[in-house]
Amino acid sequence: MKKIQISPSILSADFSQLGNEIKRLEEGGADMIHVDVMDGHFVPNLTMGPPIIKTLRQYTKLPFDVHLMISPVHKYIKDYADAGADIITIHPEATENLKNSIEHIKSLNKKVGVSLNPETKINLITALIDKIDLVLIMSVNPGFGGQKFMPEVLEKIKELKKIRDQKNLDFDIEIDGGINFDNNKLAIEAGANILVSGTTIFKNNNGDIKKNIDLLKSNKNNDFKQFT
Repeated sequence: MKKIQISPSILSADFSQLGNEIKRLEEGGADMIHVDVMDGHFVPNLTMGPPIIKTLRQYTKLPFDVHLMISPVHKYIKDYADAGADIITIHPEATENLKNSIEHIKSLNKKVGVSLNPETKINLITALIDKIDLVLIMSVNPGFGGQKFMPEVLEKIKELKKIRDQKNLDFDIEIDGGINFDNNKLAIEAGANILVSGTTIFKNNNGDIKKNIDLLKSNKNNDFKQFT
């Protein structure tokens, strides 16, 4: 079984203190930092661009797990690589040629992630699965934080894990969207080894980031009330 890792989403952080928030995440045991990039076109929200990521890069040596929800994505990949992204995740629907975009990311010596929205089928990526380092399964429709988890995507994770085992591959399976103490165990049992979470990490237990990260990594039942 792959090591369970937590990638906190800074979409839920205090944007006036982003540098300090990233330091808190590192001290609290985060494995990487999840950065949601939205363009107001591919998804109905606007967030941050390369200059902010470049500025934040000085605050930590943790990998930047950058999820590009922008279209067309291909021409912006190098900008995010140069800004300090370590993992660059794109959507198949956001590029004219997924194979070319994957090769472009690899040519920049970055890890390749491909994200599947709740309605997106796995067969869009199966022919290229051996070239992908990470598959991000969205358990909400992307665009805003704080949405409710969609349990039906767990079957997609199980299918991905089966493909990985059958083909003897080593890609990570990441899940993002409504992840909390009520469903982390389900996601881990299905086969996810990287959990993205924002609200739960920053808001629960009076903002005790270390406690919240430790609890999310556990696949044991958590017997306390989830913050809402």
